[in-house]
Amino acid sequence: MNRELEYMFLESARVWIPDAEDVWKSAELTKDYKNGDASLQLMLEDGTNIEHTLDPKTKNLPYLRNPDILVGENDLTALSYLHEPAVLHNLKVRFIDSKLIYTYCGIVLVAINPYETLQIYGTDIINAYSGQNMGDMDPHIFAVAEEAYKQMARDERNQSIIVSGESGAGKTVSAKYAMRYFATVSGSASEANVEEKVLASNPIMEAIGNAKTTRNDNSSRFGKYIEIGFDHRYRIIGANMRTYLLEKSRVIFQADEERNYHVFYQLCASSHLPEFKTLRLSSANNFLYTRQGRSPVIYGVDDTKELCTTRNAFTLLGINESYQMGLFQVLAAILHLGNVEIKDRDSDSSLIAPNNNHLTAFCELVGVTYQDMSQWLCHRKLKTATETYIKPLPRLQATNARDALSKHIYAKLFNWIVEHVNKALITNVKQHSFIGVLDIYGFETFEINSFEQFCINYANEKLQQQFNMHVFKLEQEEYMKEQIPWTLIDFYDNQPCINLIEAKMGILDLLDEECKMPRGSDDTWAQKLYNTHLKTCSLFEKPRMSNRAFIIQHFADKVEYQCDGFLEKNKDTVNEEQIKVLKASKFDLLVELFQDEEKATSPTGQVPGTGGRTRLSIKPNKSRETSSKEHKKTVGCQFRNSLQMLMETLNATTPHYVRCIKPNDFKLAFTFDPKRAVQQLRACGVLETIRISAAGFPSRWTYQEFFSRYRVLMKQKDVLPDKKLTCRNVLEKLVQDQDKYQFGKTKIFFRAGQVAYLEKLRADKLRVACIRIQKTIRCWLARKKYLRQRSAAITIQRFTRGYQARCLAKFMRRTNAATTIQKYQRMCVERKRYRQKQAAALAMQTILRGYMARLKYQGLLREHKVVVIQKIVRGWLARCWYKRCLYSIVYLQCCIRRMRARRELKKLKIEARSVEHFKKLNKGMENKIMQLQRRIDEQTKENRSVNEKLNSLESSYSAESERMRSEVNRLRGVDEEAKNKTKQVSSLQEELERLRRELSTTQQEKKTIEDWAQTYRNEMEKMVSELKDQNGLLKKEKDDLNRSIQEQSQQMTEKMARAIAEETQQLETDLNEERSRYQNLLTEHLRLEEKYDDLKERTLASNVSKPGHRRTDSTHSSNESEYTYNSEYAELEEGSRAAEDVTRGIDTSLTLKLQKRLTELEQEKQSLRNELENKEEQFQRARARDDVAFKKARGAELEYESLKRQELESENKKLKHNLAEMRQSLLGDAATHAGAPGSPAYKVLLDQLNSSCEELDVRKEEVLILRSQLVSQKEAMHHKETMTEPSVYVEDVSKLKDADEIKQAYVGLKDTNRLLEHQLQTQRRSHDNEVESLRGELQNVKEDNNRQQQLLAQNLQLPPEARIEASLQHEITRLTNENLDLMEQLEKQDRTIRKLKKQLKVYSKRIGEMGAGQTEGQTSPGQMVDEPIHPVNIPRREKDFQGMLEYKKEDELKLVKNLILELKPRGVAVNLIPGLPAYVLFMCLRHADYVNDDQKVRTLLTSTINSIKKILKKRGDDFETVSFWLSNTCRFLHCLKQYSGDEAFMKHNTSRQNEHCLSNFDLAEYRQVISDLAIQIYQQLIKCMENILQPMIVSGMLEHETIQGVSGVKPTGLRKRTSSIADEGTYTLDSILRQLSAFHSTMCQHGTDPELIKQVVKQQFYIIGAVTLNNLLLRKDMCSWSKGMQIRYNVSQLEEWLRDKGLMMCGAKETLEPLIQAAQLLQVKKKTDEDAEAICSMCQGLTTAQIVKVLNLYTPVNEFEERVSVSFIRTIQTRLRDRCESPQLLMDTKMIYPVTFPFNPSSLALETIQIPGSLNLGFLTRV
Repeated sequence: MNRELEYMFLESARVWIPDAEDVWKSAELTKDYKNGDASLQLMLEDGTNIEHTLDPKTKNLPYLRNPDILVGENDLTALSYLHEPAVLHNLKVRFIDSKLIYTYCGIVLVAINPYETLQIYGTDIINAYSGQNMGDMDPHIFAVAEEAYKQMARDERNQSIIVSGESGAGKTVSAKYAMRYFATVSGSASEANVEEKVLASNPIMEAIGNAKTTRNDNSSRFGKYIEIGFDHRYRIIGANMRTYLLEKSRVIFQADEERNYHVFYQLCASSHLPEFKTLRLSSANNFLYTRQGRSPVIYGVDDTKELCTTRNAFTLLGINESYQMGLFQVLAAILHLGNVEIKDRDSDSSLIAPNNNHLTAFCELVGVTYQDMSQWLCHRKLKTATETYIKPLPRLQATNARDALSKHIYAKLFNWIVEHVNKALITNVKQHSFIGVLDIYGFETFEINSFEQFCINYANEKLQQQFNMHVFKLEQEEYMKEQIPWTLIDFYDNQPCINLIEAKMGILDLLDEECKMPRGSDDTWAQKLYNTHLKTCSLFEKPRMSNRAFIIQHFADKVEYQCDGFLEKNKDTVNEEQIKVLKASKFDLLVELFQDEEKATSPTGQVPGTGGRTRLSIKPNKSRETSSKEHKKTVGCQFRNSLQMLMETLNATTPHYVRCIKPNDFKLAFTFDPKRAVQQLRACGVLETIRISAAGFPSRWTYQEFFSRYRVLMKQKDVLPDKKLTCRNVLEKLVQDQDKYQFGKTKIFFRAGQVAYLEKLRADKLRVACIRIQKTIRCWLARKKYLRQRSAAITIQRFTRGYQARCLAKFMRRTNAATTIQKYQRMCVERKRYRQKQAAALAMQTILRGYMARLKYQGLLREHKVVVIQKIVRGWLARCWYKRCLYSIVYLQCCIRRMRARRELKKLKIEARSVEHFKKLNKGMENKIMQLQRRIDEQTKENRSVNEKLNSLESSYSAESERMRSEVNRLRGVDEEAKNKTKQVSSLQEELERLRRELSTTQQEKKTIEDWAQTYRNEMEKMVSELKDQNGLLKKEKDDLNRSIQEQSQQMTEKMARAIAEETQQLETDLNEERSRYQNLLTEHLRLEEKYDDLKERTLASNVSKPGHRRTDSTHSSNESEYTYNSEYAELEEGSRAAEDVTRGIDTSLTLKLQKRLTELEQEKQSLRNELENKEEQFQRARARDDVAFKKARGAELEYESLKRQELESENKKLKHNLAEMRQSLLGDAATHAGAPGSPAYKVLLDQLNSSCEELDVRKEEVLILRSQLVSQKEAMHHKETMTEPSVYVEDVSKLKDADEIKQAYVGLKDTNRLLEHQLQTQRRSHDNEVESLRGELQNVKEDNNRQQQLLAQNLQLPPEARIEASLQHEITRLTNENLDLMEQLEKQDRTIRKLKKQLKVYSKRIGEMGAGQTEGQTSPGQMVDEPIHPVNIPRREKDFQGMLEYKKEDELKLVKNLILELKPRGVAVNLIPGLPAYVLFMCLRHADYVNDDQKVRTLLTSTINSIKKILKKRGDDFETVSFWLSNTCRFLHCLKQYSGDEAFMKHNTSRQNEHCLSNFDLAEYRQVISDLAIQIYQQLIKCMENILQPMIVSGMLEHETIQGVSGVKPTGLRKRTSSIADEGTYTLDSILRQLSAFHSTMCQHGTDPELIKQVVKQQFYIIGAVTLNNLLLRKDMCSWSKGMQIRYNVSQLEEWLRDKGLMMCGAKETLEPLIQAAQLLQVKKKTDEDAEAICSMCQGLTTAQIVKVLNLYTPVNEFEERVSVSFIRTIQTRLRDRCESPQLLMDTKMIYPVTFPFNPSSLALETIQIPGSLNLGFLTRV
């Protein structure tokens, strides 16, 4: 086993394994496969682990699954693994998940019936597919039709579209849509509406050939081949239809849940209508032929309305009402015939009741006799060689004969209708080519298969053979084209099966032979088959359990056929006597049905039979005449011949295949049954196509695609400049087996599976790279996130801490402040309370202290007295006690001392007796004596001090005694007072008691009050808190109310704003719609005029030119304007009559339309003639009145003129006198001061000029009056020339005296007036210039002020240092600018001074010379007057140009030819001013208006309009020409408005321009005509621009990789390789931008209005966005993430282009919004509900259908992308359900925004325009 295969069957590889229920199941390897393993370890998608055993004989491994990026491909051949499960899975994914019903399989389009109406067949889809390559767009029936149409036009070869499939698969619908595409794209060659007739044939054929079956409600029960004919310009000219195998048995029998043909039920449902009363019809349940299926009604179908549709189709195809009623009579007769009851007379005969109502109705409807019909329904005529006899029929045979007659009548009717439909579709125009659409049955196999299935499968065998050969041929051509060695591919050739059926002694031959046998039967025929083919042909088999059946091995499957009924159905016999009775009918239509019975070559293959799906009918071929013997051909023979003719037709055309698949048998919308699908895929040949492709090299890549896709597998050293060599080298390294690929000229061919192998290598390489990138990126992201979080945390901490610190500081400040406030507040409270208490305490203390003092005093007094008493008493007692004690103590002391002395004496006596004691005693006695001596001294001192103290005490005592005595005396007084006060104390005590009681009462009251106050305070605090709460609630409510009021007011404001905006938008929309409607009507009008001109040219060509000559565009005649004169209308009338004569034989509808158009033109011409006659009558009456008035006023006018002449004479004399004085003053001082400002000459000249200026205003009016009178006199003379009174004017003229003098006066006055006018204009211009300069200065001051304010505002935002620097910088800049301005002004003034000095010198010199010359040559005053002042008059005449151009009447054609028809826009645009032709034409028009020539104005405008139309018709494809004339037409329109005299258009005019306004004609109507012409030119410009941009858009916006390497290249299928058109070069985004820049620069060079340029650019961007989005919606390969990035980049480049051109505000960007949103939709996440909500809010510019379509088409380019789940798409649909929008999928690329032409006045003065000589307009005279 090779390395690639081992590499693919590794763990996690996905494979397909067979399954009984789902046909194939997906599984994943859980273990690597090794060579020699007998089984595979697999895990199913539901998680079940299984062991898959390999076939021990073949050891074939299961099919591998394709990579996910290849699932859902448009083309099945693009799959890497081409096998049955891959095809089935791809179709299922596209059908179920993406809701895509079309898929390519090589050259085959597989169409799956969705059983649901899809919005993919509209005109917008048709326009989107028109002109596109087949591989560029998503699969569609329109793509196949477009491919056929283009190949027909390119290869000059007829085409065929073969649509096949079983019943209910959608064959008829597919064929119908293909025909609709041809009818829409090609149109018709005339106004006969052939395309409508082709489409109208469908309702008719569906009514008579379609019926309800168990598989399909509108199943075609016949095959048809429609040839749609085209002329040499590939427009539809007609069609032809051939039918095959009509199922006639359905007329007499229907199975359960089936119906007869629709037309029967339509008639029964409409039986209540008055015109159908004669048919005697009723409900369908009352007829045998319509009630057998027991399902007479189809849900959702109104048979009455369907009959109306059928009748309208009949009418459109030219079948009138009488024929229609005849057809309905025949159909009703068939129903009545089915209800005829045949009864048994005996076992061998039958009869019909004499008055059978249904047979009576049948006979009345078909016009035959009741007796004949009843006779031959129950009898049969037999002929022998000698005699003829009548044989009765048993009831069963009679019933069969009745049913056979019904089928035969219906088949005849069917053929008659087909024949007349073909007659209606055939035209007289020669057919150049055709496209055939074959709607034919597919392969069929049922439980019981009979003769019908045999014929059907036989036809499919032939078609399959043709299909296989075509596929094989295409493959061989591709290989040979790429120069790849061609090896014969073994494909299934079903020629043996075809030989078994149609060859000599084949099944059909044996059947025909058995039919000729007198006693031939189905059994004998079966035996012949067994004997002939059973042993000789392997494709023929005999069933084991039956001798009346046989089996054929068809290409799709084995089919067992039952022999019963084969012979009878092949014979198809009808009772000839019944046919004769019908031929003898009085009903003309019935006779017409059977009139060709004798000479029909191929009767319509009618197959009698009961039951089954018998459907055999073959359209007669009228080109052959056969004998009665050929009329006896069997059905099989006829079918074989017609099939052979069909195959010859198909082989002569290029076939295109459409295979219709029925997804389920229950008609459920978007439900896929794998078993039924696989069965049909096998039967229709799709799998055979896959097998043929897989046998060769199915996967094909161009070298560039391969290099782009697999560049990741290459190393840098492998990349060479030659891409082909690079791919070869790399592929040899990657794939070792050389047989797995081949190198072609432009492509690399791969075997099946090799792309998957390369994709796996690529995915592995990308996965490793992605892991490395993810590792690095995740590390970087994690670090970046960490740093960001750390920085954020630090920042948060910093701010939090700062906030907390600020909060703490704030809290502390508040706490400190609160504490301070509390302190001072409490201090104040406490101080106040303290002071109150202090005052109370002081008062109480005062009272108490006084009272206590008094009490204390009394106490002290008493105490003192007591003490004194006590002292005296105690002193006495103490002395007494002392004396007693002293006496006792002394006595005791004496006693004790005596006792001690006795004791001491006794001791002393004892001591004295010892010497030692004596010594000691002596020794101590000395010391004691000394001590005693000292003690005595001390006591003496103390005694002395005590005596002193005692003396002092005695003195003090005496003093104290005296004091005390005085005190006692005082106290005695006080005591007396105290006694007096004692009484007061008692009263005070009583008062004190009272006060105490009051104090206690007050304290109680105070306590009560304090309690009450505390309670009150609590209550108040509570109330205050409640009030605060209520206040807070009220504030909150107030805030809420205010907020709600504000919100409501804001909402109301927004609502009103929205309402106003909506109303404004609605009004704008209505206005745009009205404009668009009007402009569309103009377009339609232009189209009709062009058609009329074409017909007119054909008329002239047919009358003048030679046969075969074709007129070119240059010979086309232009249509005339609506505002033309009588001669033009006469030519138009003649042309219309000629066109009518030619087109009378073309087509009726065309003639009617032209007659209607001519009638309208005649009416318009007649109305214009009547209006002209009325105008002429009014003019005649007005002229008569003017003549009468002129006669009356002529005398007064002449008198007034004579007075004016006298005044002119006096003025002339005055002027002569002034001139003489001026000349004398000049001659008097002609020296150096002649020209000085202060000189006398200068003063005289100035005085003269001032006086002249004063006289100017008076004389100017008089001159104008005189001029008008002279003009009126001239006109009067012109009118009087033909009158009878010419002598009056002559006499008046003869009365004039001194005519020469008057002439001289007039000339002098005219010169003077010119001089004064020139000076006045000079002064006015100088005044205007001064005003403009002042305005400019004022504007500069304003700008400077604004700039100063901006700089001041900017400086205020700067820091002080930068502010000072900026101020200095600004001041320096300002001073520098002022210095430069002053220098410029100084230089300018210097130049002006120098110039004035030079002019002054020149003027002084001229005046001196003129004065000298006057002095030398002065002879007479008359000569002085007549001599002109040449230096002044010459420049004045040049500046007196009035901006008008005069031309002669005969030069008008030359003017139009040189200025319009032969003008080269490039030279005019580059070399001359923009809009020069418009200015020239307007100046010519001004002169015609000035001379009051209405005929000249009319002819000039008409010629201009027609010439512009003619040049646009001739060169309408040249953008430069169209842009040039759009610009000039708009400029001409603006000039007509600017100089119309309307105040609304004169606002921006200068005074000089106002003088140039038109004075005699109101050209408002012509302005409308020119505006319409401008609209037509604008639309032509858009079409021309669209034709240029259209090929670039898809390539530049979608296909080209602007960002290299972003978009991945996926494998492409066969369709991408077989492009219809060769590569014309790749367009890029730069190509689009260059083209847009070219458009813009061209329009700017031509001077197109800026607003009009904005509208053009907006239309350009709309086209780009619409085409890009439409292609995106129709191309699955473009819906990827990388393509979304490419689109967004391209859109950004377009926006950058808009910014560069200054067009961002023109609305062009908004037109790209749907495309931008689609690109964003490709790039956003598409998983969760949040993503769905984001998508719904983001994609406001896309419709629901577009959003769902993009999500369905979204395709990953790489394995790392994920598909959009079905549940997510349903979520999106649910969220967008409430959107009110159009269900249209695509944008209208043909939509053109309504154009407006805003008024844009020109500042260019007409008198300054110079006409170059290159225009060859020398015949124009400047006026």
